[in-house]
Amino acid sequence: MAFVQFSKVSLSFGDRDILKDVSVNLATGTKAALTGTNGAGKSTLIKIMAGLVEPDSGERITQKDARIAYLPQSGLVHEGCSLKEESDKAFLWGYNIQKQIDALGEQMALSPDNSRLAEEHAALLAKLEESGWYRREMLAEQVLLGLGFSREDFSRQTEEFSGGWQMRIALAKALMCTPDILLLDEPTNYLDIEARNWLEKFLSDFKGGFLLVSHDRYFLDHTVTEVYELFNGDLKRYSGNFSHYEQVRQVELETLIAEYEKQQAEIQHLEEFINRFGYKATKAAQAQERQKMLDKLLENKIEIPESLKKIHFTFPPAPHSGQIVLTLNQICKNYGNGDVIHNLDFVLEKNERLVVAGKNGAGKSTLLRIISGADKNFSGEVKTGAGVSIGYFSQDSAEKITGNQTILEYMESRSPMELIPKLRDMLGAFLFRGDDVFKTINVLSGGEKSRIALLELLLKSVNLLVLDEPTNHLDMHSKDVLLSALKDFGGTVIFVSHDRGFIEDLATRVLELHPGSYRNFSGDYKYYMQRLEDEASGIVQPFTSGTVAEKKTAEKTEQLEAPSKSETKLNWEEQKKADALKRKLEKEVEKYEQQISDAEEKKSRLELQMADPEVYSNGEKAKSIQKQIDQIDAELEKLNSLWEEAAAKIM
Repeated sequence: MAFVQFSKVSLSFGDRDILKDVSVNLATGTKAALTGTNGAGKSTLIKIMAGLVEPDSGERITQKDARIAYLPQSGLVHEGCSLKEESDKAFLWGYNIQKQIDALGEQMALSPDNSRLAEEHAALLAKLEESGWYRREMLAEQVLLGLGFSREDFSRQTEEFSGGWQMRIALAKALMCTPDILLLDEPTNYLDIEARNWLEKFLSDFKGGFLLVSHDRYFLDHTVTEVYELFNGDLKRYSGNFSHYEQVRQVELETLIAEYEKQQAEIQHLEEFINRFGYKATKAAQAQERQKMLDKLLENKIEIPESLKKIHFTFPPAPHSGQIVLTLNQICKNYGNGDVIHNLDFVLEKNERLVVAGKNGAGKSTLLRIISGADKNFSGEVKTGAGVSIGYFSQDSAEKITGNQTILEYMESRSPMELIPKLRDMLGAFLFRGDDVFKTINVLSGGEKSRIALLELLLKSVNLLVLDEPTNHLDMHSKDVLLSALKDFGGTVIFVSHDRGFIEDLATRVLELHPGSYRNFSGDYKYYMQRLEDEASGIVQPFTSGTVAEKKTAEKTEQLEAPSKSETKLNWEEQKKADALKRKLEKEVEKYEQQISDAEEKKSRLELQMADPEVYSNGEKAKSIQKQIDQIDAELEKLNSLWEEAAAKIM
């Protein structure tokens, strides 16, 4: 079992304790999340675990030869080779072992009777075999495709990829190197929902241990079995998934809040006494005594994690609109290589929450720009209903946030009068806390400006919100605040998001885009995902582009079209079991096919070695290789027999 162990690790920046006697053990099978407020030190702790930052004190122990892969939040750039060549660098550890094997082979040729060399050689061969080294090309392809790259991308130079795709390359390499321990700092930041779903499955099946930071609650709930919270330098472990951690933490917080409020009342009482009587000679001694009491309280001041403070705000009232909010007629958009959007017809009604789904390049952001009026270079008609006013947010909105005002001044100048008293809380919910509100606009990062642009939009009096990835640059707490506000919003919402939990909680309807085609699902996102799963398994037939899958109608139609028991001798439950058995057998066949392919590949490599004059002229080496080939032949015979049996059952 591989492990990385930390005991009583401490680190300070100036007079601030980032980590205080932190102890944690990551081992094979660990599936853990690291959480905490922005600035709590999560990234620093992960860097210490990766061996990139030295703590002030404490001990870091790693098992010998344990492979640790680390992915930072951002900043990695790859250049000078193709994507395939860059991916192959993830297997450097295997090439190093192969060099050791080759060197031992040379020594063995000079000392054929040296048993120690033979044992080391055999051990390294076994290690390389067990590691999956010989399946590295297949693994690289699987990971790259899973993270959204196409086969055409494999030959592209890495410098051609944008920043987000550069981080996907880095993530792919971290996963490919088959590490014992994975340390991932916000790996979902640059992933669309398809890539997140793939990564979720990868981590669920991962045999090593991992610790990750993410602001995607759905992703965490489906990947981790324990949560570490970093708060005020202390690290505390909670068993269970992320939602369970939040439930337990909320109970703890209720007790903490009661103690916090009691302490705040005591602090206020002491401060009032000191301010009132501090300068009176007759009360000086009492004031000094209370000052000592106050100092002691402030030294042990109770803090409440920002991530667990419940902040709620509401939009300005949405203006009245007609029942039909938006009508799209024959919308077409061409980028030169064909229509991205082709003859799209759609009607949106009041109070709907529509999510636009589809893979990268399907035209999601393009459609939102067309609806908002930001893109007028298209054919077809966009018709808004009576009284409809549109508010549009995209990642480009940050570019319009300029000036020398402070954040607070900027927001006050754009806020309705009735919401100005709530602005500090709203800014806090969007990660501008304490003195952050006095930063000037011109020093903000792109992510900070995006949050300002989103909050500015939410303060406007509109009744159709068009939101392109509004959850980017928000932490989990901020997403919850935004989600609550959007649920209570009195108007209509069209949005794109890569956060599955956010989509599931908000969407009431799904528009699925493909390059040149689309499908309309009149049901929530869970229904949509179930429908896709049923289509993939053959339970229902996919419907054609432009038609509507309406939830109740679709369910009723599926029941009417299902064969009767008298016709098929199978009722619905039996058919479900039969389908499940078929899928199981198909997976079994795929497993045998993969094993046969791996064995044949290994046999081919050995046969190439046998053709080498240095090998076939060396009797002992040739005999050893021939023995391995014979063993593979026997294994292939067995595997082919098993494959035939499994394939026959499917037929």
